[in-house]
Amino acid sequence: MQASMQELIRRRKRAGFVGRRGELAAFQRNFDIPVDDEQHRFVYSVRGNAGVGKTFLVRELEQAALERGALTAYTDEGVNSVPEALGAISAHFARQGQPLKALDRILATYRQRRYEAEAAGAGPDPGPSAGAVVAAQAGLAGIGLVPGVGALAGAVDPAQLAQGAERLRVALSARLGRQEDVQLVLDPLRVLTPVFVAELGRVAAQVPWVAVFFDTYERTGAFLDGWLRDLITTDRYGGLPANTVVTLSGQGRLDPLRWPAAADFVADLPLEPFTEDEARQLLAAKGVVDEEVVRDVLRLSGRLPVLVSTLAGSRPATPGDIGDPSATAVERFLKWEPDPVRRSAALEGALPRRLDEDVFRAAVSGDAAGLFGWLRSLPFVRDQGGRIKYHDVVRAPMQRLQRTSSPQRWRAGHERLAAWYGQERAAAEAGSGEHWRDEAWREPRFEELYHRLCADPGGAFPAALRDGIAACRQGTVTARRWAQVIAEAGEDGNREPLRKWGAACLAALDAERHCVDVLGMMLARPELTDEDRVAVHIARAWGHFRTEAYEESLADYRRALTLDARSADAHHGRAVAHRAVGDHAAALADLDRLEELEPGRPRAPRERGETHRRAGRYEEAVAELGRALALDPGDALILGSRGQAKAQLGLAAEALADFDRALAIDPDYGWALVRRAHVRALLGDTEGALADLDRAERLSPSWAWVLGERGDVYRFAGRFAEAVEAYGRALALDPGYAWALGSRAIARAELGRVAEALADLDRAVEMVPGYVWAYRQRARLHRVLGREEDALADLARAERAGEAQGIPPGPPPADEGGPRYPATPPEPGPAPRG
Repeated sequence: MQASMQELIRRRKRAGFVGRRGELAAFQRNFDIPVDDEQHRFVYSVRGNAGVGKTFLVRELEQAALERGALTAYTDEGVNSVPEALGAISAHFARQGQPLKALDRILATYRQRRYEAEAAGAGPDPGPSAGAVVAAQAGLAGIGLVPGVGALAGAVDPAQLAQGAERLRVALSARLGRQEDVQLVLDPLRVLTPVFVAELGRVAAQVPWVAVFFDTYERTGAFLDGWLRDLITTDRYGGLPANTVVTLSGQGRLDPLRWPAAADFVADLPLEPFTEDEARQLLAAKGVVDEEVVRDVLRLSGRLPVLVSTLAGSRPATPGDIGDPSATAVERFLKWEPDPVRRSAALEGALPRRLDEDVFRAAVSGDAAGLFGWLRSLPFVRDQGGRIKYHDVVRAPMQRLQRTSSPQRWRAGHERLAAWYGQERAAAEAGSGEHWRDEAWREPRFEELYHRLCADPGGAFPAALRDGIAACRQGTVTARRWAQVIAEAGEDGNREPLRKWGAACLAALDAERHCVDVLGMMLARPELTDEDRVAVHIARAWGHFRTEAYEESLADYRRALTLDARSADAHHGRAVAHRAVGDHAAALADLDRLEELEPGRPRAPRERGETHRRAGRYEEAVAELGRALALDPGDALILGSRGQAKAQLGLAAEALADFDRALAIDPDYGWALVRRAHVRALLGDTEGALADLDRAERLSPSWAWVLGERGDVYRFAGRFAEAVEAYGRALALDPGYAWALGSRAIARAELGRVAEALADLDRAVEMVPGYVWAYRQRARLHRVLGREEDALADLARAERAGEAQGIPPGPPPADEGGPRYPATPPEPGPAPRG
């Protein structure tokens, strides 16, 4: 089979590889050292300044790994989050015949659930469920219960910590209605990473080595570093296969405080500019041997490999007119390129941030359109996910040269590219109803914005601010991309105010306060209209909501309504915030006004139904959700919510019908599968319930609540030993799952293992000191053992805790029309109790 053009280009580049022989040899030798030998290294850290040849070396290391039979994957700044990095790794493996199918499935679910959450909470039809969930997750983060966010935990009273954990667990499921959204959208690493590790283990057993390369780590480390550190140095996500080698390539050294004892498993590969001998060797290989020319190249390039290679690639025969000694190597490269069309193509190709052939044709003028193949063969150009990108060390002076030598041509080039990307954006609009959630639309919009800011920063900035509002509503990842566009346009266009604004936004986003600070900065900008300010207040109210700052959220919604009393989104959002603080009457008043503003839309009755359900008014909930369903029969979430409300009314058969309809619409609706399993178990259909849970577990293999429900099904069927095993598996995934502890205690008691049951209940009340049900169950078991004094003490504790929570004294009422209550503690899983 004939090699592709790209492969031939890569071979030519590899043939010219000079220097770095020691680093390459060390990497190759590592494959000969047994993994249990102290000399074997699991991580390589390639580091050095821009232009020193890190990417070129990493590509050589990747090729060396391939030659040893390794399965390889490569990522760079083209990814903007850990899930994107996982997707890129899976795609690389798939191209080598080793797809990570389970990871691909759960990534697809993640993208869909994230889209649903954003559609519910951040778009023109914001939904309270997702909003409340992210707020609750922010609360979990604040008390140190979210992996990777534990700095505040030490300042919180342990009792408060435990109570907050269980309260927020219940709130998450009650407000969202789908545990997938809770786990995936808000804590994707905890869900995705174990699946990735399991899949990696599977494919690693079939190949000699797995080699994963993370390039441009100075840019991606902000979101990758903590995850990779935990992945490599802890058991949080499971054990990585020992035949895995990870390479990190960036400008800085790994932080020794974040990577303790790194010397035991990390090989540090610092790169310096070429030695003079190495630079001369490369020049000679390219046919550059004239001593005057060689000295000129060494002087202008500073022996930076990317510039030495660039200058050597033009094969200058004579030094020519040296000119200004401060002239850059790129200017010298263009001077030595005799073909004016190629010179023009190289310059104009530097205008876009990244290129494919279509963008190149839009960027260049005249006869240069056919030179894309020549351009991608140049040494300062590298492949990036099917496209090419200039090295920053080369692109920056090329930009500067065009901007200073011909400002008019500079503006015209950027205007031409802005118009081209505008056409691409418009084409994407035709197939997308939710533009900012569609990457096919969002990417050309960002590039269009970049080029408009370069061409006309003053005229384009108000539109850039409006884009920022929409980007913030999408979340920190999208907002960071928007801010980066502004910062780069300011840098490349030499517009310091623009650069500073972009940099300030990036710094504010690093605080991960859900864009609240950036939105506050926007309110100070005079370019905003009143309509813009309404949008900012609504977006900031949403950000406050996500951090459980409900009063601040309500205040922003009030400000939005002061500016526009007819804002449907503000009334909707304020209803959500009122519901979050328990003011159901105010929430319903806002929803009444919402329905006046948008009659015939499902949003108001849907959320009114949710409000009634969370207030425990299940009959009203069923009625309102039925109205919403009549307006939107294809909404699986409405069906699932109504099914749960019916289940709580004891209407098991009707609940089952709603869950069946929901699953016919969305077969991967895992929460509905689990809830249907619960109803089936109550109706005595144990096998049907277990079949639903098997499907749910395949969809969400790392979610403890699925295993908790499996334990219930076994327990309802009297299969107590299997129930204990299922609860144990749930607790292995989530040691803080107090509800599973209580349920396991009941199963153990049924097996006569009362001491073990009491130990489970002891742990449960340690986690949740106000756990009324657990106190009552422990009192019952104390009486079984004849410990009347201990039983009375627990009953007193239960009464005090119940009074504080508004729970009536005595046994809890039966719920959901079956034996689940009072046989188990209040359900913290995906089904809300209202």
